[in-house]
Amino acid sequence: MSTATTRAPEGRYGRSSDERADRTLKVLGAVLGAVFLLVIGYFGYYYIVQNKFSGELISFKTTESAVQVHLEIRKDAGAAGYCTVRSQSEDGAEVGRADFRFSGPDTRIDEVVTLRTTARGTTAELVGCHAD
Repeated sequence: MSTATTRAPEGRYGRSSDERADRTLKVLGAVLGAVFLLVIGYFGYYYIVQNKFSGELISFKTTESAVQVHLEIRKDAGAAGYCTVRSQSEDGAEVGRADFRFSGPDTRIDEVVTLRTTARGTTAELVGCHAD
């Protein structure tokens, strides 16, 4: 006994909607993928090539009225700039904020700075570094 098929004969009614949807999704995926790669490339270029001044918070030590912050600064030779550091108390209130300037011919600066606070700080955060 033979079984009846529920499919339309091949090529009789043109392309199926599934094939059109697949092609549209492939084109859309390729376009979005290309845009994504361009955006990642732009930000990568800016971060690696254009970024002339950056910093990293290595460690910190708190006292009743200050926070000692160990910073590592990477910059172009001769570039000058500043890094903003802040501290918060246990309840989340900001108890200190200051800008620390760095300049000179070195491309890497490893320095401990002291941030004065209005109360005991429990954290230290490097808000950001900016070139002049």
